[in-house]
Amino acid sequence: MRTILKGREPRSLTEYRLTPGADYDDYRDKETLRECLVREQRGLCCYCLKRIRAEHGSTKIEHWHCQARYGAGQLDYSNLLGACMGNEGSAGRDQHCDTRKGNRDLSRNPANPAHRAEDIVRFLGDGRISSSDSVFDAELNDVLNLNLAFLRNNRKAVLGAFQARLDHGRLSRRELENMLQMWNGELDTGDLNEFCQVVVYYLRKRLSRP
Repeated sequence: MRTILKGREPRSLTEYRLTPGADYDDYRDKETLRECLVREQRGLCCYCLKRIRAEHGSTKIEHWHCQARYGAGQLDYSNLLGACMGNEGSAGRDQHCDTRKGNRDLSRNPANPAHRAEDIVRFLGDGRISSSDSVFDAELNDVLNLNLAFLRNNRKAVLGAFQARLDHGRLSRRELENMLQMWNGELDTGDLNEFCQVVVYYLRKRLSRP
């Protein structure tokens, strides 16, 4: 999970929200909304950081606060995120992200800087994700199922491949800082690498050493 910097919402959403009785299900420009969400999330799922595309069937429009119990936020752009399909159609134990979450609550929104979701998440060498906050840690596992085996294995593979590249020679602090900027998306505005945050976390830890 990484911090999402929300951009400007689609004009069509702004205008539709002013319509008397406006309801998310009747909003007709979801394709533009999906494109905006995918672009500001740099092509990654808001929760697991898998690749998402701005097309129906690749990306779900997630309501961080669900429509069923938080109707006032159904058209609030700060409440809308782009999520992967999360193994939709599979057994519940194999689902993840929004598909697994359903109408349940999360205590942290990656698009709310005040929630500091990125700051309290850890990526371990075996591919697991955890949090220093016990409530959020339980949500990562029980609500989002982010330690599902294939997600764990993908994170471990990304980190392992990156570490193997580092083993070819001793790198200076400046070189490591440049790598961090690249993996953290500070050098361009395009799509980020899948599961990039596991490398970002590793590099930040390495650079924090004396």
